[in-house]
Amino acid sequence: MKILITVKISDEQLKKIQDLGYDVVRISESKVTNSSETDDADILVCYNPFKTLDIEKMKNLKYIMLTSVGFDQLPKEKVLARNIKVTNNRGGYSIPMAEWIVMCILEIYKRAKMFYNQQQEKIWHMDLVSISELYGQRIGFLGTGTIAIEAAKRLQGFGVEIWGNNTNGRDVEYFDKCFSKDEIDEIFKNCDVVVSTMPCTKETEGMFDKNKFSLMKEGSSFINVGRGKNVKEDDLLLYLGKFKGVALDVFEQEPLPKDSLLWDAENVIVTPHNCWVSEKNPIRVEKLMYSNLKKYKEGKELANIVDVERGY
Repeated sequence: MKILITVKISDEQLKKIQDLGYDVVRISESKVTNSSETDDADILVCYNPFKTLDIEKMKNLKYIMLTSVGFDQLPKEKVLARNIKVTNNRGGYSIPMAEWIVMCILEIYKRAKMFYNQQQEKIWHMDLVSISELYGQRIGFLGTGTIAIEAAKRLQGFGVEIWGNNTNGRDVEYFDKCFSKDEIDEIFKNCDVVVSTMPCTKETEGMFDKNKFSLMKEGSSFINVGRGKNVKEDDLLLYLGKFKGVALDVFEQEPLPKDSLLWDAENVIVTPHNCWVSEKNPIRVEKLMYSNLKKYKEGKELANIVDVERGY
């Protein structure tokens, strides 16, 4: 069985995969194209080679293993037409993303951006009015998957109440209360901080608009680590004045255009789709990669199978 790997792996990982009995071809995503070397692969391990690699020409392809969590890059129609299995790296980036969420909430509540700007200007000014405690606040998560769970776990130590929103309102560990997708407005209306971890689907694209932002409490905060296309940024800009703070790691257009008003907004934290980064990521990616390739060889159920049609 042949594997085409377009992402970087260690030599040790390569040997482990070969020891499972796989024939491995490695070509970087910057160089990969269709050829006799690639087109007979049974498995594709990748991030996003699809701009130069046409899977329609890969007649033996039965399984795509993505090293990303999101799969907007996937040629979905071609995958669905051939019923190709797809797995992602769900959970692999949850810890660094959870830490970023906690960091941003604290930055907003402790006015870290303001003090950083004062430091740059060498201004000594004590703020006795706008610093807030996180203790006793209600944090609402849109989506209760691994990112939200890891963030909720860490936030419990701050003495906050944690609400979640998922498809059916099922209970999830570390959440005090969960609501179904039909009750999503309860999160917007009643939470001091709203955190979106949602993927971009037909249902969620453009969901966070002026109607949703108008429901939020005066002095509340909004954080997005899900997908940028879920937020209508023009509508968000209209409501910036009501927010204590906003933190965004994803945007409608990436890179964020230099003329975007979000760059200079006093109460907005902008990071360049970077919250998932950690020095431990390669270890987690390779562990899951090996585990799923071993399971595939043995005919066992794979971890992190995604529903391509539903979008998650």
